[in-house]
Amino acid sequence: MDFENYEIDPSIYDEMFLPDGAPREHCRQVHDALVLLSEEELGNIQERVTRSFSNEGITFTVYGDDEADERIIPIDCVPRVMSGADWRQLEAGLTQRLKALNLFLEDVYGPARIIEDGVIPVDVVRGCPQYRVEMRGFSAPHGTWVAICGTDLVRTNDGFRVLEDNLRVPSGVSYMLANRKAAKGSLRRLYRSSRVQEVEHYGRVLLETLRDLAPRGRSDPTIALLTPGVYNSAFYEHMFLAHEIGAELVEGRDLLVNDGFVYMRTTAGLRRVDVVYRRVDDDFIDPLVFRADSLLGVPGLMHAYKLGNVALVNAPGTGVADDKSVYAYVPEMIRYYLGEEAILSNVDTRLCRRPEDLEYTLDNLQDLVVKRVGESGGYGMLIGPHSTPEERDEYADQVRANPADFISQPVLALSRSPCLIDGSFEPRHVDLRPFVLHGRETRIAPGAFCRVALRRGSLVVNSSQGGGGKDFWVLED
Repeated sequence: MDFENYEIDPSIYDEMFLPDGAPREHCRQVHDALVLLSEEELGNIQERVTRSFSNEGITFTVYGDDEADERIIPIDCVPRVMSGADWRQLEAGLTQRLKALNLFLEDVYGPARIIEDGVIPVDVVRGCPQYRVEMRGFSAPHGTWVAICGTDLVRTNDGFRVLEDNLRVPSGVSYMLANRKAAKGSLRRLYRSSRVQEVEHYGRVLLETLRDLAPRGRSDPTIALLTPGVYNSAFYEHMFLAHEIGAELVEGRDLLVNDGFVYMRTTAGLRRVDVVYRRVDDDFIDPLVFRADSLLGVPGLMHAYKLGNVALVNAPGTGVADDKSVYAYVPEMIRYYLGEEAILSNVDTRLCRRPEDLEYTLDNLQDLVVKRVGESGGYGMLIGPHSTPEERDEYADQVRANPADFISQPVLALSRSPCLIDGSFEPRHVDLRPFVLHGRETRIAPGAFCRVALRRGSLVVNSSQGGGGKDFWVLED
């Protein structure tokens, strides 16, 4: 099936095609193979990858006004392809970025030199809702506050940009692995001939990272994955990852703290736990320290953590470093802590807490994306060009009422990648979430969760907002 009616827009970077319509060199083999397939064959491939997700029960939850709706995440069968050279650039930039973010967290909960030296305003850090005073004076083992990071990247004609860092309980890696399994099983011959770098070892790499962070003297640590339970939107991923790394999947009621150590209840009695990979938000992990009404956490867990008797991954308090206002200062962090320029650029960001940025934002709402600093998942934002005058007026009132709660960014022409839509190839906007792991060293599997805005013209890739996913192939050189 050909790409005859596929739309190329030179103002938007296309992941498969050059502006003149010729396939990019590293995409040529995939392009040529797709052209040889009939509409029926492609339809069968799409049906197989969709059925793979359905059979595996790979779901996400959309929260509406009245109830939660569990759905199978949509998957597109056409892989996004990246050259080895482009991937190496991303690897270097992601490694640099996470190193600076860990140094920032160690600093702001310690001597706070970056604040004292005037690089970042004190109110931006300590006024952030995710800044946890309970963590002040704490030093993370090996300086690793963030062991698992999911960084969202976009590409435009100007290159790659970091959209945001997900440092608290980043999700989506199960979709990366499930997309690979589905595409690899449905495009076997093409996959083998394309020399795609593997990602199936991610579970082993994650396990090595968690083992790195275990308390001293625990050469064979017991690892538990702490989940809020079956009603959490990412529960499928919690089950998946616990199985991948051989960890026990536990809820807060399954753990207890005794004499400064964490134990898990088992049929054979209590068993000491050395590493807790937690998928429970800060507020709920320990009712003795954070929210007293939490039924999801473990009383005394923070005490055991501060004694060094258990590792918490990621550390509480990391959310201050992925706040959308703090995000704007990451290039300065890299310069301050590493003496380097950022390899990966941020998206130009205006902080509405600054009077001049507030004025600019309110004057240009129709041309900007405006976001709440603490929201995620595509919620709570305004996409100016796709909004009505009434929506902009209502949003402007919210911004004026609490400017520090908002940032604004230009509307980016996110790159597009071919998707199979109703039996033909059509371009759709995409982003990328690679997963960066850091214990004693930084490890990155050569892959990512590639999210797709499946609605025509949409820039919102979030599953909760109508987006889907596709496999992402990093080629060997």
